[in-house]
Amino acid sequence: MNYQLYSDVILLCNLPEQGLYAGDIGTVVEQHHVEGLETGYSVEFFDLLGNTVAVVTLPGSYLRSPTSLVER
Repeated sequence: MNYQLYSDVILLCNLPEQGLYAGDIGTVVEQHHVEGLETGYSVEFFDLLGNTVAVVTLPGSYLRSPTSLVER
């Protein structure tokens, strides 16, 4: 999947060393294209007060787009 800059994404795996867990919601802040490799994304994760928890670079396979309950 190709995620656009500033789109919301959901983390699919736990990253406890970063304080992040599957289901956390972040915002794509950069795309990384390397020939022959999966596209990577820098994603900023926030707490409920809007404070940055972590900014991590992840392969696209670690992320999914949000869906509404109607789409399920």
